[in-house]
Amino acid sequence: MFGRLSAEFRDRTKAFASAVIRLFVKLPGDREEVRVLGRQLLRSGTSVAAQVREASRARSAAEFCSKLEGATQEADESQLWLELLRDDCGIHDPALTAVLTEAGELIAIFVTMVTNTKGKAL
Repeated sequence: MFGRLSAEFRDRTKAFASAVIRLFVKLPGDREEVRVLGRQLLRSGTSVAAQVREASRARSAAEFCSKLEGATQEADESQLWLELLRDDCGIHDPALTAVLTEAGELIAIFVTMVTNTKGKAL
């Protein structure tokens, strides 16, 4: 196993997925645009934790980086759906703000981990 991800970090990304699920459940179901964006958010937000789980079982530095880069893409996509829900659909929920902030923090962590791993491989 190549990945050096602590149980605490895996739990953090699982908590992010759980927060996305809780936010999705609270979204109003009577507006089509909110339903569509919410489903997109649900898919990308839960995928972050799945990618991190896969990275923790990576067999090489390249596989580890690939999985974390996938998690970065999913977290960035989640940010987009959250911003659209907030800015264009008028969803102003403290939970949305918290999930948006956490997505940004996770992206920064993923980028740092990939950069450091690639730097060690050189």
